[in-house]
Amino acid sequence: MDGIKDIQWPFLLLGYLLLLLPLALLGYYRTGLIKPTLMAVARMTIQLSLVGLYLEFIFKLDNVWVNLLWIILMVAFASLAVISRTSLTHRLYLIPVFWAIGLSLTVIVAYFFTVVIRLENYFEARYLIPITGMLLGNCMHSNIIGLNAYYSRLRLEQQLYRYALANGATRGEALHPFVRDALVKAFNPSIASMAVIGLVSLPGMMTGQILGGSDPSVAIKYQLMIMVTIFTSSLLTVLLTIFFANRYAFDAYDNFKLDSLKPQ
Repeated sequence: MDGIKDIQWPFLLLGYLLLLLPLALLGYYRTGLIKPTLMAVARMTIQLSLVGLYLEFIFKLDNVWVNLLWIILMVAFASLAVISRTSLTHRLYLIPVFWAIGLSLTVIVAYFFTVVIRLENYFEARYLIPITGMLLGNCMHSNIIGLNAYYSRLRLEQQLYRYALANGATRGEALHPFVRDALVKAFNPSIASMAVIGLVSLPGMMTGQILGGSDPSVAIKYQLMIMVTIFTSSLLTVLLTIFFANRYAFDAYDNFKLDSLKPQ
């Protein structure tokens, strides 16, 4: 199969003209979203352009320590994004979130590379960075939904938690319904998405591999495993984050500390 056809810069600019339609509709309905949309598109363009140049350099260099440093930076930025989009405070929860995401990714990526695709060099840039990036983006998304659901319900239903404690439940037992609710809200969309892949939509990685000249059967195998690893790493990340963060969310007497969260 031939390699992917390049998009020339003038035609890439023509592609941006597609944005005129949604911008016109946003303006017609006075949504106030035109400026945020333009800012988001500008940031996306600049960030992806810079990342593209940097990744080209990283792939050519393919140094273990540079690759690992890039992954650590990705995890750090993802942790900051999770904190900024939830009720958690940077002061208390940044380190727990960082370790939860990092540990989950380490376990799942190590298993995927050693057992499934059996790489000779586990730190090869063209495998390590894209695959870790895909897992990380989905872990971040699920973590934001799960943590918001967990702490929002805990803030609103403290009496239910205290009632369970008063009836002899351990903290883990009392928190069980809150964790369950967080998992349901975080992973219902993922489960629904997995159920219709191939019928309603073609996943991005599979499409990219096919466009890049890979055999469709190879692309399908990779996509199947990527979906499994995304789901597993995301669920593990949410549970680990809750587990690590609970150390800062409760006092020595298992009382929920409201002051550990951002004010509403």
